[in-house]
Amino acid sequence: MILNNDATGILAALANRDISAADLMAQTLDRIDTVNPTVNAIVALRPADELMAEAKAADTTPPKGPLHGLPIAIKDLAETKGVRTTYGSPIFADNIPTADSLMVARIRAAGAIIIGKTNKPEFGLGSHSFNPVYGTTCNPYDTSRRRWFQRRRGGGAGHADAGVGRWLGYDGITAQSGGVEQCLRVQTLLRDGAK
Repeated sequence: MILNNDATGILAALANRDISAADLMAQTLDRIDTVNPTVNAIVALRPADELMAEAKAADTTPPKGPLHGLPIAIKDLAETKGVRTTYGSPIFADNIPTADSLMVARIRAAGAIIIGKTNKPEFGLGSHSFNPVYGTTCNPYDTSRRRWFQRRRGGGAGHADAGVGRWLGYDGITAQSGGVEQCLRVQTLLRDGAK
C-alpha cells in the first residue's frame, strides 16, 4: 500500500505517475475515516469532495513544486485560509482565517494539498496532546494509553506522531523546532526539492 511509504517515496510515485494524486487522496481519506475516530489526530478535516477535486486537478496540471499532490495536515497553530484554526483554545473555536500564514502559503505554493489540521495543546503550550476544543490525541497503537505521548517524547507533537504513525497525512509543519522525522523530510523537500 502506498501509504506505508515515507513522503519521499510517495512523492516519487506521484512524479512517476505510479499513483495519481486522486488515488492517494482517496486512500488517505479512507485511512482517516478508519483510524481517526479512535486516535483523534486530524481535526478540522476539509470536505472530502473539495479534497478530491483538488487532487484530480493536481493530476491534470503541471507540477507546482516539490510537494505536488501530497496531502498534508497543518498543526492547529498556523493560520490556514478557510480552515478552522483554533490554536486548541475555546477563545478561537470559531476562527476561520481569511489568509494563510507565510509557512502555509509556501506549502501550498509547493503543490501540497492541505487536508485539514492536527490536534495541539492549547496555544501549543504543554507536553501533551490535549486541548478543550478537540480533546485528546491517543496512541495509535494502543488507544487505552491516552497519555503515551507524554512518556514517549513530549506530547506537544503527539498528534503528529499519531497521524504520521497511522498515515493520516503528512504534517508537523509549524513554528516549533524539532519534531517528527517525516516532518523533517517534508521540510527538506521544501528546501531542496524532490530528488
